[in-house]
Amino acid sequence: MLAAQPFTPFDLFRDGKCFNMSEETQTDNVQDDVEEKLHFQKVVNSFRSYKKNSITAVHRREEYLNKLPIEHQKLLRKHGYQDTLDDLKQAVEKNMEVVNHILLDVDGMFENVSHQKDNKEIDPRVRPTPMDMEKVQSTIKQIVRDWSSAGAEERAKCYEPLLAALDALHPDNNRHLVKVLVPGSGLGRLAWEIARRGYECQGSEFSLYMLFASNFLLNKAITVDGYRIHPYIHEFCNNKASKDQLREISFPDVDASSLPEDAKFSMAAGDFVDVYSAPEYVSSQDCVVTCFFIDCAHNILQFVQVIHRVLKSGGVWINLGPLLYHFSDVKGEDSIEPDYTTLKAIIKDLGFEFIEEKEKVETTYSQNATSMLQYTYNCVMFSAKKM
Repeated sequence: MLAAQPFTPFDLFRDGKCFNMSEETQTDNVQDDVEEKLHFQKVVNSFRSYKKNSITAVHRREEYLNKLPIEHQKLLRKHGYQDTLDDLKQAVEKNMEVVNHILLDVDGMFENVSHQKDNKEIDPRVRPTPMDMEKVQSTIKQIVRDWSSAGAEERAKCYEPLLAALDALHPDNNRHLVKVLVPGSGLGRLAWEIARRGYECQGSEFSLYMLFASNFLLNKAITVDGYRIHPYIHEFCNNKASKDQLREISFPDVDASSLPEDAKFSMAAGDFVDVYSAPEYVSSQDCVVTCFFIDCAHNILQFVQVIHRVLKSGGVWINLGPLLYHFSDVKGEDSIEPDYTTLKAIIKDLGFEFIEEKEKVETTYSQNATSMLQYTYNCVMFSAKKM
Protein backbone atom coordinates (compact mmCIF):
# COMPACT_ATOMS: atom_id res chain seq x y z
CA MET A 1 0.00 0.00 0.00
CA LEU A 2 1.17 3.48 -0.77
CA ALA A 3 0.73 4.65 2.81
CA ALA A 4 3.33 2.14 4.00
CA GLN A 5 5.94 3.85 1.82
CA PRO A 6 8.00 6.34 3.85
CA PHE A 7 8.06 9.92 2.69
CA THR A 8 9.93 13.00 3.76
CA PRO A 9 7.98 15.53 5.83
CA PHE A 10 5.92 18.28 4.36
CA ASP A 11 8.16 21.28 3.95
CA LEU A 12 6.91 24.58 5.31
CA PHE A 13 6.56 27.33 2.71
CA ARG A 14 5.72 31.03 2.88
CA ASP A 15 4.30 31.45 -0.60
CA GLY A 16 0.73 30.64 0.34
CA LYS A 17 1.32 26.94 1.00
CA CYS A 18 1.80 25.52 4.45
CA PHE A 19 3.49 22.37 3.26
CA ASN A 20 4.31 20.15 0.34
CA MET A 21 4.94 16.43 0.29
CA SER A 22 7.79 14.79 -1.55
CA GLU A 23 9.11 11.26 -1.80
CA GLU A 24 11.93 10.14 0.48
CA THR A 25 13.05 6.97 -1.27
CA GLN A 26 12.20 5.19 -4.49
CA THR A 27 10.96 1.68 -3.92
CA ASP A 28 13.05 -1.09 -5.38
CA ASN A 29 10.12 -3.46 -5.37
CA VAL A 30 8.04 -3.16 -8.52
CA GLN A 31 5.10 -4.99 -6.94
CA ASP A 32 5.09 -2.60 -3.99
CA ASP A 33 5.06 0.31 -6.41
CA VAL A 34 2.06 -1.16 -8.24
CA GLU A 35 0.21 -1.74 -4.97
CA GLU A 36 0.92 1.81 -3.83
CA LYS A 37 -0.50 3.27 -7.02
CA LEU A 38 -3.55 1.02 -6.88
CA HIS A 39 -4.24 2.06 -3.29
CA PHE A 40 -3.80 5.73 -4.18
CA GLN A 41 -6.23 5.36 -7.08
CA LYS A 42 -8.73 3.50 -4.91
CA VAL A 43 -8.78 6.31 -2.35
CA VAL A 44 -9.21 8.89 -5.12
CA ASN A 45 -12.06 6.86 -6.57
CA SER A 46 -13.68 6.60 -3.14
CA PHE A 47 -13.83 10.37 -2.85
CA ARG A 48 -15.03 10.66 -6.44
CA SER A 49 -17.80 8.16 -5.73
CA TYR A 50 -19.07 10.10 -2.72
CA LYS A 51 -21.96 11.80 -4.50
CA LYS A 52 -23.14 8.72 -6.40
CA ASN A 53 -22.93 6.51 -3.33
CA SER A 54 -24.71 9.01 -1.09
CA ILE A 55 -27.50 9.77 -3.54
CA THR A 56 -28.02 6.03 -4.05
CA ALA A 57 -28.54 5.64 -0.29
CA VAL A 58 -31.30 8.27 -0.41
CA HIS A 59 -32.87 6.71 -3.49
CA ARG A 60 -33.13 3.35 -1.73
CA ARG A 61 -35.26 4.99 0.93
CA GLU A 62 -37.41 6.71 -1.66
CA GLU A 63 -37.96 3.41 -3.45
CA TYR A 64 -39.06 1.75 -0.24
CA LEU A 65 -41.28 4.70 0.61
CA ASN A 66 -43.07 4.23 -2.72
CA LYS A 67 -43.74 0.56 -1.88
CA LEU A 68 -45.46 1.34 1.42
CA PRO A 69 -49.26 1.34 1.79
CA ILE A 70 -50.69 4.54 0.36
CA GLU A 71 -51.95 5.75 3.75
CA HIS A 72 -48.40 5.36 5.16
CA GLN A 73 -46.93 7.25 2.25
CA LYS A 74 -49.41 10.09 2.75
CA LEU A 75 -48.65 10.35 6.46
CA LEU A 76 -44.89 10.36 5.95
CA ARG A 77 -45.09 12.95 3.19
CA LYS A 78 -47.57 15.07 5.16
CA HIS A 79 -45.06 15.34 7.99
CA GLY A 80 -42.05 16.09 5.82
CA TYR A 81 -40.27 12.77 5.28
CA GLN A 82 -39.99 13.24 1.51
CA ASP A 83 -38.94 16.86 2.03
CA THR A 84 -36.11 15.64 4.25
CA LEU A 85 -34.97 13.17 1.58
CA ASP A 86 -34.97 15.98 -0.98
CA ASP A 87 -32.96 18.17 1.38
CA LEU A 88 -30.47 15.35 1.93
CA LYS A 89 -29.82 15.15 -1.80
CA GLN A 90 -29.11 18.87 -1.87
CA ALA A 91 -26.76 18.49 1.11
CA VAL A 92 -24.87 15.76 -0.73
CA GLU A 93 -24.33 18.18 -3.61
CA LYS A 94 -22.86 20.74 -1.20
CA ASN A 95 -20.62 18.16 0.43
CA MET A 96 -19.38 17.09 -2.99
CA GLU A 97 -18.17 20.63 -3.57
CA VAL A 98 -15.88 20.22 -0.56
CA VAL A 99 -14.81 16.78 -1.77
CA ASN A 100 -13.85 18.30 -5.13
CA HIS A 101 -11.69 20.84 -3.31
CA ILE A 102 -9.99 18.01 -1.43
CA LEU A 103 -9.25 16.18 -4.69
CA LEU A 104 -8.15 19.24 -6.62
CA ASP A 105 -4.39 18.70 -6.45
CA VAL A 106 -3.84 15.36 -4.74
CA ASP A 107 -2.10 14.04 -7.86
CA GLY A 108 0.80 16.35 -6.97
CA MET A 109 1.12 15.33 -3.33
CA PHE A 110 3.53 12.46 -4.00
CA GLU A 111 6.25 12.26 -6.60
CA ASN A 112 5.95 8.52 -7.14
CA VAL A 113 2.22 8.31 -7.91
CA SER A 114 -0.35 9.87 -10.16
CA HIS A 115 -4.00 9.10 -10.69
CA GLN A 116 -6.04 8.87 -13.84
CA LYS A 117 -7.68 12.01 -15.12
CA ASP A 118 -10.92 10.28 -16.09
CA ASN A 119 -13.49 8.39 -14.08
CA LYS A 120 -12.88 4.98 -15.62
CA GLU A 121 -12.31 2.19 -13.14
CA ILE A 122 -11.01 -0.58 -15.37
CA ASP A 123 -9.13 -2.42 -12.67
CA PRO A 124 -11.59 -3.90 -10.13
CA ARG A 125 -8.93 -3.48 -7.45
CA VAL A 126 -9.52 0.27 -7.43
CA ARG A 127 -13.29 0.10 -7.08
CA PRO A 128 -14.38 1.47 -3.69
CA THR A 129 -15.89 -0.91 -1.15
CA PRO A 130 -18.57 0.04 1.38
CA MET A 131 -15.80 0.34 3.97
CA ASP A 132 -13.96 2.79 1.71
CA MET A 133 -17.07 4.94 1.46
CA GLU A 134 -17.41 4.89 5.26
CA LYS A 135 -13.87 6.26 5.46
CA VAL A 136 -14.84 9.18 3.23
CA GLN A 137 -17.83 9.91 5.46
CA SER A 138 -15.63 9.63 8.55
CA THR A 139 -13.16 12.09 7.04
CA ILE A 140 -15.97 14.59 6.53
CA LYS A 141 -16.94 14.30 10.20
CA GLN A 142 -13.29 14.63 11.21
CA ILE A 143 -13.24 18.07 9.59
CA VAL A 144 -15.80 19.15 12.19
CA ARG A 145 -13.75 17.73 15.07
CA ASP A 146 -10.46 19.32 14.04
CA TRP A 147 -11.23 22.47 12.08
CA SER A 148 -14.58 23.95 13.10
CA SER A 149 -15.90 25.90 16.06
CA ALA A 150 -18.48 23.11 16.45
CA GLY A 151 -15.62 20.80 17.38
CA ALA A 152 -14.10 23.18 19.93
CA GLU A 153 -15.65 21.47 22.95
CA GLU A 154 -14.43 18.06 21.87
CA ARG A 155 -10.95 19.40 21.15
CA ALA A 156 -10.91 21.01 24.58
CA LYS A 157 -11.46 17.61 26.19
CA CYS A 158 -8.91 15.77 24.07
CA TYR A 159 -6.25 18.25 23.02
CA GLU A 160 -6.11 20.79 25.83
CA PRO A 161 -4.95 18.31 28.51
CA LEU A 162 -2.17 17.17 26.19
CA LEU A 163 -1.12 20.74 25.40
CA ALA A 164 -1.18 21.66 29.10
CA ALA A 165 1.01 18.67 29.96
CA LEU A 166 3.45 19.60 27.20
CA ASP A 167 3.62 23.23 28.32
CA ALA A 168 4.19 22.15 31.91
CA LEU A 169 7.30 20.29 30.76
CA HIS A 170 8.59 23.27 28.78
CA PRO A 171 7.41 26.52 30.42
CA ASP A 172 10.28 28.73 29.18
CA ASN A 173 10.86 30.64 25.96
CA ASN A 174 13.08 28.03 24.31
CA ARG A 175 10.28 25.95 22.88
CA HIS A 176 11.69 26.39 19.37
CA LEU A 177 14.46 24.02 20.48
CA VAL A 178 11.97 21.34 21.60
CA LYS A 179 11.13 18.74 18.95
CA VAL A 180 7.68 17.18 19.25
CA LEU A 181 6.31 14.27 17.21
CA VAL A 182 2.55 13.64 16.84
CA PRO A 183 1.89 10.17 15.34
CA GLY A 184 -1.57 9.53 13.95
CA SER A 185 -2.11 13.25 13.50
CA GLY A 186 -5.21 12.86 11.32
CA LEU A 187 -6.17 16.25 9.89
CA GLY A 188 -3.31 17.93 11.72
CA ARG A 189 -5.01 20.22 14.23
CA LEU A 190 -3.20 18.96 17.35
CA ALA A 191 0.19 19.13 15.62
CA TRP A 192 -0.68 22.60 14.30
CA GLU A 193 -1.63 23.78 17.80
CA ILE A 194 1.70 22.51 19.15
CA ALA A 195 3.59 24.37 16.42
CA ARG A 196 1.57 27.51 17.16
CA ARG A 197 2.85 27.36 20.74
CA GLY A 198 6.40 27.64 19.45
CA TYR A 199 7.54 24.02 19.39
CA GLU A 200 9.17 22.35 16.41
CA CYS A 201 6.43 19.86 15.58
CA GLN A 202 6.04 17.08 13.06
CA GLY A 203 2.76 15.27 12.52
CA SER A 204 2.63 11.79 11.04
CA GLU A 205 -0.30 10.11 9.34
CA PHE A 206 -0.90 6.76 7.61
CA SER A 207 -4.36 7.22 6.09
CA LEU A 208 -4.53 8.70 2.61
CA TYR A 209 -8.09 9.81 3.35
CA MET A 210 -6.74 11.99 6.15
CA LEU A 211 -3.70 13.10 4.15
CA PHE A 212 -5.82 14.24 1.20
CA ALA A 213 -8.06 16.25 3.50
CA SER A 214 -5.22 17.69 5.59
CA ASN A 215 -3.47 18.82 2.42
CA PHE A 216 -6.57 20.84 1.57
CA LEU A 217 -7.17 22.14 5.08
CA LEU A 218 -3.60 23.21 5.77
CA ASN A 219 -2.74 24.48 2.29
CA LYS A 220 -5.94 25.75 0.71
CA ALA A 221 -8.77 26.35 3.18
CA ILE A 222 -7.24 29.45 4.74
CA THR A 223 -10.35 31.67 4.78
CA VAL A 224 -11.95 31.45 8.23
CA ASP A 225 -15.41 29.84 7.94
CA GLY A 226 -15.01 29.96 4.17
CA TYR A 227 -16.48 26.51 3.56
CA ARG A 228 -19.61 24.70 4.67
CA ILE A 229 -20.34 21.01 5.06
CA HIS A 230 -23.18 18.73 6.20
CA PRO A 231 -21.35 16.09 8.25
CA TYR A 232 -24.31 14.16 9.68
CA ILE A 233 -26.46 13.47 6.63
CA HIS A 234 -25.35 9.82 6.61
CA GLU A 235 -26.74 9.23 10.10
CA PHE A 236 -30.34 8.10 9.57
CA CYS A 237 -30.86 6.87 13.13
CA ASN A 238 -31.31 8.67 16.46
CA ASN A 239 -32.25 12.04 14.98
CA LYS A 240 -34.62 14.15 17.09
CA ALA A 241 -35.43 16.39 14.14
CA SER A 242 -34.52 16.47 10.47
CA LYS A 243 -32.65 19.74 11.04
CA ASP A 244 -30.20 17.84 13.22
CA GLN A 245 -29.33 15.43 10.43
CA LEU A 246 -29.10 18.31 7.96
CA ARG A 247 -27.08 20.59 10.23
CA GLU A 248 -24.55 22.69 8.33
CA ILE A 249 -21.11 23.38 9.80
CA SER A 250 -18.73 26.08 8.63
CA PHE A 251 -14.97 25.60 8.62
CA PRO A 252 -12.11 26.25 9.18
CA ASP A 253 -12.38 28.15 12.44
CA VAL A 254 -8.79 29.39 12.07
CA ASP A 255 -6.47 30.27 9.22
CA ALA A 256 -3.93 27.44 9.10
CA SER A 257 -1.40 29.73 7.42
CA SER A 258 -1.43 32.07 10.43
CA LEU A 259 1.47 30.35 12.17
CA PRO A 260 4.37 32.65 13.13
CA GLU A 261 6.92 33.23 10.41
CA ASP A 262 9.56 31.27 12.31
CA ALA A 263 7.28 28.31 13.09
CA LYS A 264 8.63 24.85 12.36
CA PHE A 265 5.73 22.64 11.36
CA SER A 266 5.88 19.58 9.12
CA MET A 267 3.95 16.44 8.28
CA ALA A 268 5.19 12.97 7.33
CA ALA A 269 3.16 10.42 5.39
CA GLY A 270 3.50 6.72 5.94
CA ASP A 271 3.23 3.86 8.38
CA PHE A 272 4.47 5.02 11.79
CA VAL A 273 6.65 1.96 12.40
CA ASP A 274 8.12 1.94 8.89
CA VAL A 275 8.94 5.64 8.81
CA TYR A 276 10.25 6.16 12.35
CA SER A 277 12.27 2.97 12.58
CA ALA A 278 14.75 4.58 10.20
CA PRO A 279 18.19 5.32 11.74
CA GLU A 280 17.87 9.09 11.34
CA TYR A 281 14.97 9.19 13.80
CA VAL A 282 16.76 7.43 16.66
CA SER A 283 16.80 9.71 19.74
CA SER A 284 15.55 12.60 17.62
CA GLN A 285 12.53 13.83 19.62
CA ASP A 286 12.14 15.60 22.95
CA CYS A 287 8.50 14.62 23.21
CA VAL A 288 5.98 12.32 21.55
CA VAL A 289 2.30 13.25 21.88
CA THR A 290 -0.33 10.62 21.03
CA CYS A 291 -4.11 11.11 21.04
CA PHE A 292 -6.45 8.22 20.18
CA PHE A 293 -3.52 6.55 18.43
CA ILE A 294 -1.78 3.66 20.15
CA ASP A 295 -4.75 1.28 19.79
CA CYS A 296 -4.53 1.61 15.99
CA ALA A 297 -1.70 -0.94 15.93
CA HIS A 298 -1.88 -4.61 15.12
CA ASN A 299 0.82 -5.03 17.77
CA ILE A 300 0.68 -2.19 20.28
CA LEU A 301 4.05 -3.20 21.74
CA GLN A 302 5.66 -2.32 18.44
CA PHE A 303 4.28 1.22 18.71
CA VAL A 304 5.65 1.54 22.25
CA GLN A 305 9.09 0.39 21.13
CA VAL A 306 9.24 2.86 18.25
CA ILE A 307 8.11 5.72 20.52
CA HIS A 308 10.89 4.78 22.95
CA ARG A 309 13.35 4.58 20.05
CA VAL A 310 12.65 8.07 18.69
CA LEU A 311 12.73 9.82 22.08
CA LYS A 312 15.91 11.31 23.43
CA SER A 313 17.12 10.09 26.81
CA GLY A 314 14.84 11.79 29.33
CA GLY A 315 12.30 12.58 26.63
CA VAL A 316 8.61 12.29 27.51
CA TRP A 317 5.72 10.47 25.90
CA ILE A 318 2.31 12.08 26.58
CA ASN A 319 -0.69 9.92 25.71
CA LEU A 320 -4.47 10.24 25.90
CA GLY A 321 -6.98 7.76 24.59
CA PRO A 322 -8.94 4.53 25.02
CA LEU A 323 -7.99 1.01 23.96
CA LEU A 324 -10.45 0.43 21.15
CA TYR A 325 -8.02 -1.83 19.24
CA HIS A 326 -9.08 -1.13 15.70
CA PHE A 327 -8.13 -4.53 14.27
CA SER A 328 -9.75 -6.61 17.01
CA ASP A 329 -12.10 -9.21 15.49
CA VAL A 330 -11.59 -7.78 11.99
CA LYS A 331 -11.62 -10.61 9.47
CA GLY A 332 -8.19 -11.24 7.98
CA GLU A 333 -6.41 -8.93 10.43
CA ASP A 334 -4.14 -9.96 13.30
CA SER A 335 -4.39 -8.15 16.61
CA ILE A 336 -3.36 -8.35 20.26
CA GLU A 337 -5.44 -6.50 22.86
CA PRO A 338 -3.73 -6.24 26.27
CA ASP A 339 -5.74 -4.55 29.01
CA TYR A 340 -4.42 -1.24 30.32
CA THR A 341 -2.90 -2.73 33.49
CA THR A 342 -0.93 -5.21 31.40
CA LEU A 343 0.04 -2.55 28.88
CA LYS A 344 1.26 -0.20 31.62
CA ALA A 345 3.52 -2.91 33.04
CA ILE A 346 4.91 -3.61 29.57
CA ILE A 347 5.54 0.10 28.93
CA LYS A 348 7.61 0.18 32.11
CA ASP A 349 9.52 -2.96 31.08
CA LEU A 350 10.28 -1.35 27.72
CA GLY A 351 12.11 1.54 29.38
CA PHE A 352 9.60 4.14 30.54
CA GLU A 353 8.94 5.66 33.94
CA PHE A 354 5.43 6.97 34.55
CA ILE A 355 5.56 10.52 35.89
CA GLU A 356 1.85 11.37 35.71
CA GLU A 357 -1.32 9.38 35.17
CA LYS A 358 -5.04 10.11 35.11
CA GLU A 359 -7.84 7.61 34.65
CA LYS A 360 -11.43 8.15 33.57
CA VAL A 361 -10.72 11.19 31.44
CA GLU A 362 -14.09 11.55 29.72
CA THR A 363 -13.90 12.40 26.03
CA THR A 364 -15.84 11.91 22.83
CA TYR A 365 -14.67 11.34 19.27
CA SER A 366 -16.36 12.94 16.25
CA GLN A 367 -19.53 13.03 18.28
CA ASN A 368 -22.78 14.35 16.82
CA ALA A 369 -23.92 16.49 19.74
CA THR A 370 -27.57 16.47 18.60
CA SER A 371 -27.86 12.70 18.26
CA MET A 372 -30.04 10.66 20.61
CA LEU A 373 -27.12 8.25 20.90
CA GLN A 374 -23.98 9.49 22.65
CA TYR A 375 -20.70 7.64 23.13
CA THR A 376 -18.27 8.65 25.87
CA TYR A 377 -14.80 7.20 26.34
CA ASN A 378 -13.26 6.88 29.79
CA CYS A 379 -9.73 7.48 28.57
CA VAL A 380 -6.41 7.12 30.30
CA MET A 381 -3.91 9.95 30.11
CA PHE A 382 -0.29 9.54 31.13
CA SER A 383 3.14 11.07 30.81
CA ALA A 384 6.06 8.65 30.76
CA LYS A 385 9.77 9.47 30.65
CA LYS A 386 12.31 7.49 28.64
CA MET A 387 14.85 6.06 31.06
